[in-house]
Amino acid sequence: MVFIIAILILALDCITKFLITKNLFLHQSVPIIKGVFHFTLVHNRGAAFGILKNQTPVFIFTSILAIILFYFSLKNTKQKNSSVYRLSLGLILSGALGNLIDRIFFGYVIDFLDFRIWPVFNVADTAVTVGAILLGWSILRTRT
Repeated sequence: MVFIIAILILALDCITKFLITKNLFLHQSVPIIKGVFHFTLVHNRGAAFGILKNQTPVFIFTSILAIILFYFSLKNTKQKNSSVYRLSLGLILSGALGNLIDRIFFGYVIDFLDFRIWPVFNVADTAVTVGAILLGWSILRTRT
């Protein structure tokens, strides 16, 4: 089930990025809820929030390493009965794959979700963030 969710999230990430790049120009912004939420096409050549720009080979290497580690953690975890733990790893895995695909094919990550008070992000970023929060919660929950 976790792999199905991960594949669906990865597919959603790829489809939304494709649609945005076909319908918007770079830095073009389309208000969905004016002043609150826009679609804004940005090419992120760095890590989170655009830090460490133009380090694509480093990001590709670390993404591949992280994907391998999360995959084996998902397969060999002692917490196999914890659906939240497994879901969190699946979300992080799918998000990492989504952004890795961008970096390999384009040299940057396609971002487009713009809430105006936060840096522009994408579906893969959302999956990694939600996955990390769930992972932390799952780990804390099993230690108490």
